[in-house]
Amino acid sequence: MQNKEVTLLKGNEAIAHAAVRCGCDAFFGYPITPQTEIIETLSMLKPWETTGMVVLQAESEVASINMVYGAAGAGKRAFTTSSSPGIALMQEGISYMAGAEVPGVFVNVMRGGPGLGTIQPSQGDYFQATRGGGNGDYQVIVLAPSSVQEMADFMELAFTLAFRYRNPAMILADGIIGQMMEKVVLPPQKARRTEKEILEECPWASTGRGKGREPNIITSLELSSEVMEKRNLHLQEKYKTIKEREVRYETLQCEDAEYVIVAFGSAARIAEKSMESARKKGIKVGLFRPITLWPFPSQQIAEVAKGKKGILVAEVNAGQMVQDVRLALDGSIPVEHFGRLGGIVPDPMEIVEALQSKLLKK
Repeated sequence: MQNKEVTLLKGNEAIAHAAVRCGCDAFFGYPITPQTEIIETLSMLKPWETTGMVVLQAESEVASINMVYGAAGAGKRAFTTSSSPGIALMQEGISYMAGAEVPGVFVNVMRGGPGLGTIQPSQGDYFQATRGGGNGDYQVIVLAPSSVQEMADFMELAFTLAFRYRNPAMILADGIIGQMMEKVVLPPQKARRTEKEILEECPWASTGRGKGREPNIITSLELSSEVMEKRNLHLQEKYKTIKEREVRYETLQCEDAEYVIVAFGSAARIAEKSMESARKKGIKVGLFRPITLWPFPSQQIAEVAKGKKGILVAEVNAGQMVQDVRLALDGSIPVEHFGRLGGIVPDPMEIVEALQSKLLKK
């Protein structure tokens, strides 16, 4: 059996190591707390000397996303990272990439808002990620890690899904997951693709290479309304396929539960402790953790909720994912929300108390 390489890393550091190891071609980014360790770690690793990967600090978030657009449009594995206000600045470019069907990966290590807000952790960008913060009818594949190991694992997964569906993919973490340190098993080093392999995998890419070969044009612009509608309908069919094939979630002790806590990312880690404390009090509680925030596991939540007395959605925001949970359950059982704002991390017992006051007393 091959020995696994186990190391102690921050979530942000794991992102950087995993990007190099999964054969990433290019990173373009700009510093912002609490994700700057990603850029710092890439600078320390110097992958341009070992794998040929480009690492460039752009002059802004807007420049970063457009550099990703250009590299990804040529079939390269390109990604950027930022935190909430920086991702907000990238929304136009993400919308362009979705419209042009250009695969790219974005990492958002969320902090409190709105506006510049705080540098403390938050989950307030759920709507920004899952509703599409740019213009038009489009979706971004959204993965929500709850551990440092998943930060590492989701880099390869995000690129795989992005290229499989020619669609932007986002890893939606927060300051807790980005800054915490855990043991992590890093993936083995993967060779970067050759130019020939890129052309074979991405025949749509705009490389402009090859004798007598017309370069593909990558654009989201279409002046004909009829053609634009066909393009939009094509996108909607693609999103339907993604919903059917790529839903990911995790359940814990839901089989005998009378109540279920639904939480993602760092809130799910806290909620797991809340579930354990509630069970010690004799309250049968389970945990449902969405891993893909889009596509959202609506059918799976509805199935788990059958026969339960109520759902508590725990988030580090004012109540965003709770809307998707309510849509999924359509009033079949009570759904309540608990959240903290401004970068305050909830205590597990606060969630237990919310469960008791909002659901058990009904």
